[in-house]
Amino acid sequence: MGIYPLVTLAEARQAALANRRALVQGHDPRGGGIPTFEQAAEKVIRIHAATWTPGGKSEVQWRASLRDYAMPILGHIRLDKITTADVLAVLLPIWNEKRETARRVRQRIGAIMKWAVAQNYRQDNPAGEAIGAALPKNGVHRQHHKALPHGEVGAAIQKVRQSGAYRATVLEFEFIVLTACRSGEVRGARWKEVDLSTATWTIPGKRMKTRREHRVPLSKRALQILNEALAFADGSGLVFPSLTGRTLSDSTISKLLREIGIPAVPHGFRSSFRDWCGDNGAAREVAEACLAHTVKGVEGAYFRSDLYAQRAILMEKWAQYQCMELSKTL
Repeated sequence: MGIYPLVTLAEARQAALANRRALVQGHDPRGGGIPTFEQAAEKVIRIHAATWTPGGKSEVQWRASLRDYAMPILGHIRLDKITTADVLAVLLPIWNEKRETARRVRQRIGAIMKWAVAQNYRQDNPAGEAIGAALPKNGVHRQHHKALPHGEVGAAIQKVRQSGAYRATVLEFEFIVLTACRSGEVRGARWKEVDLSTATWTIPGKRMKTRREHRVPLSKRALQILNEALAFADGSGLVFPSLTGRTLSDSTISKLLREIGIPAVPHGFRSSFRDWCGDNGAAREVAEACLAHTVKGVEGAYFRSDLYAQRAILMEKWAQYQCMELSKTL
C-alpha cells in the first residue's frame, strides 16, 4: 500500500477495498495495469470506430460477435494470460456450423491481440497462424447474399411497386437496384450530394465502405425516381426519409422483400447486376468500378480513373434492361 506517512491509513483502506473489488470482478489487482480482454476490446473498438462508416453496422457487429462468443470465455482474462487454447475454446463450438461468423470472431480477437502486442502487454497473437492448424479445414461453405437472376429483377421491382408499402421505401428499393449501390449508401443519400443537371450522385468518402468518394452516373429512370422523391423532401436533407424524417431502417426493405415473397436481400441485387454485366460482355474493370470495388495489387496501384463515361453508358443499359423486363410483367 505504501509507507506511512506518505500513505495515510484512510488511503490504504481505500486501496485495499479497490483490490478486493477487483478480485470479486475476476481481475488481478497485481496485474501491473494490464487490461482484461473486455477492457482491451473496448479500447480497440474506439480506435477502429474512427474509420468506420457513420451509421454503418461495423461497431454493432463487432460488439455483438464478441459479446456472444468471445466475452463468456475471454472477457475476464488479462491479455497476457490468454492462450491459444482459450481462443480455440471460443472458436471450436461454432467453427463448423457458423464458419463465417467464427472467421470474423477470430479476426476480431486477432485485432485485439495485435493491439496488445503493440502495447507490450504480450509477445504473440494467440489467434494467429498457430491456431489455424488446429481448426478443421472442412465444414460449411460460405453463404452468399440471397440474390435473384438478373432476368427476374424487373418482376421484383413490379412486385414491390404493387406491395402498398410506403412510397419512399418503394422508390428507395428501385434506386438501389438501378444504381447497384449498397443499401446504406442509398439510405443515407442526401440532396446536397445529387447534381440533377449532370445526372451525377457523388457519395462522400466518409459514407463509402472503401472510404473513397464515389461518383454514381444516374440513368434516366434513376433521375425520374429522384424527381418523384422530391415530394418527400422534409427539411432533413435525406432523399428517402422515413415517416419520422430519419434514415430508413436497414431492415425495412429486407422485411418488405420477405413479406411479399421475393427470395433476395437488398445487397443481393448488386450480385444480380454483376451477373448481368458478365452475361453481356461488360468490361470487368467497368463493372467493378460501378460496384465501387477496390482494385488490388499492382493493377490498383496504377489504375486511377473511375471510368465515369463508360459506367454511365453501362448503367443506362442496365436501367433500360430492367424497364424492358418490367414491361413484360405489366
